[in-house]
Amino acid sequence: MAFVAAAIAVGLGALGAGIGNGLIFSKTIEGIARQPEAKSTLQTTAFIGVGLVEALPIIGVVLAFIFFGRA
Repeated sequence: MAFVAAAIAVGLGALGAGIGNGLIFSKTIEGIARQPEAKSTLQTTAFIGVGLVEALPIIGVVLAFIFFGRA
């Protein structure tokens, strides 16, 4: 059961990060299309957001290692 829990933790973390990254960049592109002069500000904010979103799969991998340790 620990292997199933680890797979779910990693899989859902990756799924959530993929959706989150897609939403972040789609809104960034939309914002740049509306206001091209705000490109640098929007890009900076998008990269910070992606960094925060990517923390989720990393936490999922750490949880997977914890689950593996208990198996």
